Amino acid sequence: MVLALERVTRLYDERRALDEVSFTVRPGRMTGFVGANGAGKTTAMRIVMGVLAPTSGEVLLDGRPLTRELRRTFGYMPEERGLYPRMRVLDQLVHLGRVHGMSRAAATRRATALLDQLGLDDRSHDLLQTLSLGNQQRVQVAAALLHEPVLLVLDEPFSGLDPLAIDAMGELLRSRAAAGVPVLFSSHQLELVEQLCDDVVIIDDGRVVTAGPADEVRSRRGGRRYRVRVQGPRPAAELVPGVAGATVVEATDDTVVVELADPADDQALLAAAQAHGVLREFAVVRPTLAEIFREVVR
Repeated sequence: MVLALERVTRLYDERRALDEVSFTVRPGRMTGFVGANGAGKTTAMRIVMGVLAPTSGEVLLDGRPLTRELRRTFGYMPEERGLYPRMRVLDQLVHLGRVHGMSRAAATRRATALLDQLGLDDRSHDLLQTLSLGNQQRVQVAAALLHEPVLLVLDEPFSGLDPLAIDAMGELLRSRAAAGVPVLFSSHQLELVEQLCDDVVIIDDGRVVTAGPADEVRSRRGGRRYRVRVQGPRPAAELVPGVAGATVVEATDDTVVVELADPADDQALLAAAQAHGVLREFAVVRPTLAEIFREVVR
């Protein structure tokens, strides 16, 4: 089951909140949706869920336009949390399960299992408002997962969580992806996106600036970086000036990270390193998602 946004545009008066946005969310894969505040992430997610209508373009599921019935099978965690603060946690989840057509017994079993997975089994009979913001966030995710959705759309699900809660949430989302569910989530925590995601979409000022498998996105850049560790009579950085198109990114006495304008020059870099002294390391250095984000969002 593939979710596809095709040339989706959303206008607010004359402002383009989204400008011909296209990307796919594939089954069994976690897709990280990354962008600065106001870039258009929440608008795109609201259009997927039918909260907003696109000015032009369309959202498809396996090539079919989305209907209200299809969207009811999705799990959604909105930017604005929508739970009842004066309702007990388990009662609230059971109520939401009933809204989705589950029996009371099935909703209770599913809610209890989710609370246990998220480390909230001992708080199931507490009022939501008595929980910390992080724990309320976990309940919100449980609400999105309650009805065994065929697709997950989560707007900043990791916001405000401590490291243990992030681990529990990440494990839960991975299990849903492993079961074949497409998962789309937004986050400002780029290291977390890099750790969890199979695919990534970076949006800036309403336009997708890069998208694809995370490993492929990380390999896309004008030059290639290499870490060279060499023991010689002179600092390692002194081997670089003899290599065409090479730039020192960082250096210590025996190690230098070099960016090449043309990846084909890696053999020249290798030869220069070998001539410089005893070569201990010669390895490709892939950029982090944070580095890519800074490059493409300016």
